[in-house]
Amino acid sequence: MSEDEKQIRGVVEEWLEATRAGDIETVLSLMTEDVVFLVAGQAPFGKEDFRRRSAEHADKSLEFDGTSDIREIKIFGDHAYIINRLAITMKSAEGERISLSGYTLTILRKENGKWLLARDANFVAPDKQ
Repeated sequence: MSEDEKQIRGVVEEWLEATRAGDIETVLSLMTEDVVFLVAGQAPFGKEDFRRRSAEHADKSLEFDGTSDIREIKIFGDHAYIINRLAITMKSAEGERISLSGYTLTILRKENGKWLLARDANFVAPDKQ
C-alpha cells in the first residue's frame, strides 16, 4: 500500500472518528474550501452549508456511529477517488435509531501535502426494516 493510499484511508477514519465525537471543526478541516456535496433530492452544497447543517443537528443530542468499507482507491497525481460503502447509525436522546447505508464516490485533492475531500456523491439511504 502506498503512502498516499494510507493517508487517504486515514482521512476516512479521521472523518468517522470526528463525527462520532461531534468534532465538526476536525471534519471541516478534512475538506477543501471549494468542496461540493451531492446528495439525492437536494441541490449541491458546500462547506458553509455543511457547517450550518451540522450545527443544526448538534443541539439535537444525536449520537453517530459508522463503519467504512473502502472498495476502491485510485490515485492520479494530486487527485484521487474512493468508492466506499458506509453504514451509519444515528441515535436520538430518546433512543430512536436510524440506520443508513450505501455507497459514496469521493474525490480528494492533495493540498500542501495533505489529502482533502473535494467532491462527494453520497448514495446512503435508510436501511429497509
